[in-house]
Amino acid sequence: MLVFPEIDPVIFGIGPLKVRWYGLMYVIAFLLAWWLARRRCTTAHSPVNAKEVDDLLFNGMLGVIVGGRVGYCLVYGWDQLISDPLYLFRITEGGMSFHGGLAGVMIAMWLFGRSRGKTMWQILDFVAPIVPLGLGFGRIGNFINGELWGKATDVPWGVIYRGERLHASQLYEAALEGFILFAILWWFSAKPRPYMAVSALFLMLYGIFRFFVEFYRVPDAHLDYLALGWVTMGQILSAPMILVGGLMLVMAYRSKNKKEAGA
Repeated sequence: MLVFPEIDPVIFGIGPLKVRWYGLMYVIAFLLAWWLARRRCTTAHSPVNAKEVDDLLFNGMLGVIVGGRVGYCLVYGWDQLISDPLYLFRITEGGMSFHGGLAGVMIAMWLFGRSRGKTMWQILDFVAPIVPLGLGFGRIGNFINGELWGKATDVPWGVIYRGERLHASQLYEAALEGFILFAILWWFSAKPRPYMAVSALFLMLYGIFRFFVEFYRVPDAHLDYLALGWVTMGQILSAPMILVGGLMLVMAYRSKNKKEAGA
């Protein structure tokens, strides 16, 4: 039987400064992203050189934080935002949205690419394989914080949390959206691929993994299920990712075939 150990979300504090496990996961994620980006920029087909990596990741970090927070407030925390607009800036109270962070990163990569004569998709194809590990560590942070639990279950790998056996949906997401997605994209991007293909595969696979895990995850209490007694906000936001990602992947390979045929 797996029993959740009650872990203090604060690792240590010095006066008013508190170092939290969730914040540490973000630090690990960005350090890993920096290391992986330095490795990827050495490939012959990289659109980014070593001197540009730091600026790229700084832009990406801003996109994640700003987009993730704004996205959460608009989709999941709208009532709090309307009653108190300053809620947007109280990040320490929790609340980051992946889909908002994705939008923020896309805008940041568009601006970065534009400043260097590259397209957004060139930069996103470079960035996509280094993102999943950060997502995985973020979900581990959710698990340590004891948040975003799954539904009650009787499966032997369920985790006992406050007297109830639950699906550890945070760890399911860490495995699927984090480590498995990373392995697939890192392998896929090791060779030159058609323009937009790596980004497309990221969108499609993340959407599939997230849509699947939502069946085991408890929806936000103030939103609950939005349709048919099982459709969640996470699934509504992920379904377009699957469709758009699949369409982009087809377009990427069709475009490549046309170029190879001289069309």
